[in-house]
Amino acid sequence: MANDAGLLGLGAGILAAGAATAIGVTADRLLRARQVAIELGSDDEYDDVADHEDVVISDAIPLHVEIDDPVGAEAGERLTVVLSHGYTQNHGIWHFQRKALREAGFRVVLWDHRGHGLSEQADESSYTIAKLGRDLHEVISHCVPEGSIVLIGHSMGGMAMMALAEQFPELVRDRVVGAGFLCTSSGALSNIDFGLGKQVGAAVHRLGPGTVARLSTRQSVVDRALKAGKDVESYLVHRYSFGSDVPMSIVRYTADMIFETPMSVISAFMPTLLSHERTDVLADFDGIETLVMHGEQDRIVPREHADVMVAKMPHAEYLVVENAGHMLPIEHPEIVNTEVVALAERACRAVEEPKKRRRTVPRTVTDFRVRRRGPLERQKAAR
Repeated sequence: MANDAGLLGLGAGILAAGAATAIGVTADRLLRARQVAIELGSDDEYDDVADHEDVVISDAIPLHVEIDDPVGAEAGERLTVVLSHGYTQNHGIWHFQRKALREAGFRVVLWDHRGHGLSEQADESSYTIAKLGRDLHEVISHCVPEGSIVLIGHSMGGMAMMALAEQFPELVRDRVVGAGFLCTSSGALSNIDFGLGKQVGAAVHRLGPGTVARLSTRQSVVDRALKAGKDVESYLVHRYSFGSDVPMSIVRYTADMIFETPMSVISAFMPTLLSHERTDVLADFDGIETLVMHGEQDRIVPREHADVMVAKMPHAEYLVVENAGHMLPIEHPEIVNTEVVALAERACRAVEEPKKRRRTVPRTVTDFRVRRRGPLERQKAAR
């Protein structure tokens, strides 16, 4: 959720309603939540070094792109996987998946959306999902001018894929052989309550965009407030981004992505997230290898949104991950790595040996090797 549409929940929910939520959280509860994360620990470093860096110009806006070459395979031997991140995130959300894919022999392309990460900011009127679809088209045209492609998007990144198909259906038809949609939605985001309940959720919708718009003109005030409230920030990010206890390093990594995004960008993207409606476009992906993954405890984009998507793509591989929230790629990387590599492998085989597709049924995944017990479960186990 450090990202996307659901980010609206993190953007509006944390920034607009977050302060009110934090008031009801006792200092003891904050400290306990933080202590759980600290106990889990993590030695992982999240800095990635790309084999190549590039700049793609889209609509006069420089977009940051990173490219990883496949390990153990000649360039061009296997297809390219293009990864798109979510709202208030950057390409770093794919830290674990980029490694898994390149080690499996795939070329990987990652990019930062306009106004996010290392990409340049643009005129606020251009912060729309439709523009992201065109940006994705430019990234593909420049970095993957030929050959088969697998597209994978998390949250708003999945919406960018839908916008690409809406505007460039021939590209999806002729070159895209696989598509992965993680914790995303095809529409009706104006109806969600971000896990805050109907009354508070309605307040977020009513006050969130306007509040964030006002904050966008007072970035220094926001920066000072966040600096003074790291504990509250960490608690809120942990609550709204994850469905299990995760290392504090992951919480901070997520929080940094979210809150390094300028308030002007967060504000300008909100209207397009609320008006996003591209359910009918999903039919364009049903003839290819398709994966839909969602966290059972996603408070930003509830699991029901994935159900709607799969109804339009009945041949999709559909996985619901227990003990998982919106930030699935970094909360349960082992599961996501396995599934995105499997998607790319299936896409390769489909290109070589076209076969009749059969409808798959939803699978609920619980990986007990990575399942994290919450504090209450640990207390019971210790008795």
